[in-house]
Amino acid sequence: MSIDSLEQHEALVRSLMDERRWPAGGANRRRIDTHISTVLLAGDVAYKLKKPLDLGFLDFMSLDPRHAPRLDELRLQRRLPPDLDQAVCAIAGSVEAPDIDGAGPVIDWAVRMRRFDPDAILSNLTERLSPRLIERLALRIADFHARAAVSPVGEPFGAAAAVFAPMQQNFVQIRASLPAETAGLDRIETWSTDQRDRLAGLLDERKAGGHIRECHGDLHLGNVALIAGEPVVFDAIEFNPGLRWIDTMNDVAFLSMDLRHRRPSLAYCLLDHYLQASGDYPGLPLLRFYEVYRALVRTKIAAIRATQELTRAQREAVMDEFNAYLGLADRLTQPAQGAVIITHGVSGSGKSHVVRRLPELLPAVRVRSDVERKRLLGLDAHADATAEGAYSAELTQLTYARLADFAVEVVQAGMVAIVDATFLQYQKRALWHALADAMKVPFVILDCDAPVEILRERILARRRRADNVSDADLEVLNAQLQTREPLSTDERRYAITIGPGQPLSADALLERLGRVRHRP
Repeated sequence: MSIDSLEQHEALVRSLMDERRWPAGGANRRRIDTHISTVLLAGDVAYKLKKPLDLGFLDFMSLDPRHAPRLDELRLQRRLPPDLDQAVCAIAGSVEAPDIDGAGPVIDWAVRMRRFDPDAILSNLTERLSPRLIERLALRIADFHARAAVSPVGEPFGAAAAVFAPMQQNFVQIRASLPAETAGLDRIETWSTDQRDRLAGLLDERKAGGHIRECHGDLHLGNVALIAGEPVVFDAIEFNPGLRWIDTMNDVAFLSMDLRHRRPSLAYCLLDHYLQASGDYPGLPLLRFYEVYRALVRTKIAAIRATQELTRAQREAVMDEFNAYLGLADRLTQPAQGAVIITHGVSGSGKSHVVRRLPELLPAVRVRSDVERKRLLGLDAHADATAEGAYSAELTQLTYARLADFAVEVVQAGMVAIVDATFLQYQKRALWHALADAMKVPFVILDCDAPVEILRERILARRRRADNVSDADLEVLNAQLQTREPLSTDERRYAITIGPGQPLSADALLERLGRVRHRP
């Protein structure tokens, strides 16, 4: 007899947690439940069982639908090293006396995994999250997306109808689960529908451009663990291909949304490093659209959990989560103020160092000339491009044009565009001032300088670092010093001067930017 009800599932789990069912090493047993799974921890292994549920976007009511996705789960997890999943295990015997990997008729299936400390999951470490950790996570995700399979031609994935179907399902299921708790949901649904129609052309472009890939599909902080000091992503969507064959921006939006909820400044650290690594600034118009969708996914999950058997304390916690994510979805539909910040200074003046930490202070991401110049040539950001014609007048013009295009995408997405380039000529700076004026957003120049001796020392030291993206050497520095044009009197009105002994004043910057702030 196979497991086909929650009552049977619960009885099976109780039997499996009996110490008599475990060989030596099955110590420190622990049970963890999600809305669709039960995970049993024992010794150095963990077993994940799916609950017999039909939630529309998944159907685990019978045995076969719980088996086939388990095989896919192994394949999907192995794309994200280090591999945590080990094998699909048959559970034989009976509900009262189950036998993992036993002989005889199968009553259920489980995935065996390497156990890790559940307290190491990032959703449990909110206050310990650091910009450096989020940077490493962002780079892993960008690399994963770059290697992920592209949706085959002719598949429906990524089309407007396929994108909006799970969004509509969220609204249906939230209303069905908690009909009395849906204030504001109609407004969010209207906004989402309007955005779908407005973005239809871009959705088609993204599909044609190869941005619909076999992603993770459930990339939030509850599916990332800190193992041996490194962020490890696990538990990709295996049961519904339509939920993982998605836009890469949809995938990263789940994590950025979750960080907005918990640590807003780190959401921009994530986006800043992800966009630099991926170059996917053209995907930014979709970010809020997908973040609202992801906030409602978490709202829906909380609503489903609220209908399951819970203690009073568990229900209160679930309802707090429901209201928090529903409120976040609503706030994300509201317009946000962007701005343009450019740097000014020769190589070694500290521009990149100054702006590196700004996403922690502002809802901002960087657009870097050193990175985009090399991307235009198909080079890695850390490659030496001096022999590739990277600094010709033609490529420099193309680089600044790309910076402008990307900055516009950032600002229109309601964020601050930090443009990290030398901007040594007045004409270039004037064009960017005009661009900010045209978009009716604040404009700031971060004017960086240092004595020549310090500039030279910094360049020599920088060229020895493995993470250096600049090709500037002392010859370049000398040329820049000869040709730079100082800020005009008018430009000084928009400038903040930074140098040795004169660090960036956060208060001064925030004053210049007015209403631009982090918003949860």
